[in-house]
Amino acid sequence: MSKLSDYLEKNKIDSRRVVIASRNIEALRPEDRAIRLAREQVKAGDEKPKELAAKKRRSGRALSAPAIKRALSGQTLTRKARGRIVRAVNLLLGHKGKPEATSVELF
Repeated sequence: MSKLSDYLEKNKIDSRRVVIASRNIEALRPEDRAIRLAREQVKAGDEKPKELAAKKRRSGRALSAPAIKRALSGQTLTRKARGRIVRAVNLLLGHKGKPEATSVELF
């Protein structure tokens, strides 16, 4: 068992819900595509969309089922995968009205 599996069990969170929450958080939306287009236009030399290009967009890459299995078994994960897990768990904790978790508490 890992710290993540113990934490999820203590807070009664199913690992499948973490994957679904990550999919909802990380999914690209039209505003994210507009930010990407604005960045491309700024690189091409257009000065108009500079303000929009400064915003941060979603990654578009959700947490995968094999990654959550590796995390639950205590194997190594990439920094980005750990960040996706933390964001998804915090979303689920927010729905339950509990305080947010830090990366140190989960890994």
